[in-house]
Amino acid sequence: MALFLLIALLMSLATTALLVRGLRRGAPRVALGVGILVPLLVASMYLLVGTPAALDPDAVRAPESLEDAVARLEADLQRDPRQPEGWLLLGRAYAGMERPEDARDAIGRAAALLPDEDGVQVEYAQARANAAPGRRFDAEAVTILRDVLARTPDHQHARWFLGIAQRQDGDDAAAVATWTPLLDQLDAATAATLRAQIEVARAAAGTPPAGDAAVADPASSGLRVRVELDPTARSRLLHLPAGAQVFVIAREPGNPMPVAVQRHPAASLPLEIALGDGDGPMPTQRLSALARVEVLARVSASGRAEQGPDDLQAPAVVVDLPSAAPVVLQIRAER
Repeated sequence: MALFLLIALLMSLATTALLVRGLRRGAPRVALGVGILVPLLVASMYLLVGTPAALDPDAVRAPESLEDAVARLEADLQRDPRQPEGWLLLGRAYAGMERPEDARDAIGRAAALLPDEDGVQVEYAQARANAAPGRRFDAEAVTILRDVLARTPDHQHARWFLGIAQRQDGDDAAAVATWTPLLDQLDAATAATLRAQIEVARAAAGTPPAGDAAVADPASSGLRVRVELDPTARSRLLHLPAGAQVFVIAREPGNPMPVAVQRHPAASLPLEIALGDGDGPMPTQRLSALARVEVLARVSASGRAEQGPDDLQAPAVVVDLPSAAPVVLQIRAER
């Protein structure tokens, strides 16, 4: 730092000398003024638009921990808060540190700086839900999602989250209307999963099922399953990677092979689905052929079907078929 300032001072003085040499004979007062002002102006401009802190060895030292990196980012944003990417990075770091309220506030700063960036706005709406009791979307989050869909009707995440918010508010018919346009935007497997969710919402709204959704009718071929989060598991869920998935499985008691399975993003929890014969991995093993099933749910941190050390799981529940009432599974933090 001192060496750099010395070099800068010498260069400034050299430049000043050249200017003064040409002025001192004809305009000695001007020469004197230039000799004083030029170094001051150079120093002032550097302090104004330069980055003196970058010369500090501590500033270029690699962070030793997440907390160290966050502290540096906080200091940088305090000096210059007009950095939406920095606020986003800070918010995501807070989420990884299980600080959902701070994550909401930091991502909110980014959203305020980027009001027309749909992805940032949707992330802010999700952050508000993550910080709320029961992970509920509040009125402001719903308004954000509606504004995004008004600008970009095919925004998948905004439409998905708005449907969740509508179901949370008990407006199941609205959720059906919100989710249905997504079916044409998704691949066949994902669309089948969403169609089951739509049929659950139809049933809750008291509307008849769609003609192609017979597999989602619990009375004829399956059962409804509601997957909830134990309060102790909510913070663990925030710490999982973005690609984490929740697997809901039905199998014959004593047999590890599933007869029906669905996969959903872990961010969609809590959720309610309908398992049916159409969810079976083997056409010869049908859920409707069983009189009793064991039902379980597992959040996979890797997103794969194989169980991993960081996964979260709900205790299995054995239920007799057919079952009119939904099976309630609660994801817990302990493995």
